[in-house]
Amino acid sequence: MADQKNYITPEGHANLEAEFHQLLKVERPEVVRVVSWAAGNGDRSENGDYIYGKKRLRQIDGRLRFLMQRMDLAVIVDPATQQGLEKIFFGAWVTLLSLKDDSEHTYRIVGTDELEPSLGYISWVSPLAKAMLGKQIGDVIKAITPAGDEEYEVIDVQYQQS
Repeated sequence: MADQKNYITPEGHANLEAEFHQLLKVERPEVVRVVSWAAGNGDRSENGDYIYGKKRLRQIDGRLRFLMQRMDLAVIVDPATQQGLEKIFFGAWVTLLSLKDDSEHTYRIVGTDELEPSLGYISWVSPLAKAMLGKQIGDVIKAITPAGDEEYEVIDVQYQQS
């Protein structure tokens, strides 16, 4: 998985870059300032600002490394340039009709770094997204969900910016 391509939307990539910039240019320098100040206050073994600051620096540095790796592996897939708009591919907004209870569900197929279930963003590697890929309006898909096997009819496919 370390060298697996990281498919991501342009918005998702911009969010990774924004988080990286925020950590590197804003948060890390502030924590370094606090740690330097705390180090000058004497005994570091019982200095909460120093101990917490060093711990926070390790967390920030770890997150920066992770973000750098994810951005290095990123393959930006712009839904706006998608061909064959009638079919479901990465970046699509898909509305499904549950054949079990006639409820509608709308999902967007995104990269693993963009998951936001409350917004309907699901990973392209999820079972539901995999079942949808390549389908089009009118197709019935079967997906394994935590509630068991489900069948859905694809009722809408759109490629729009979020």
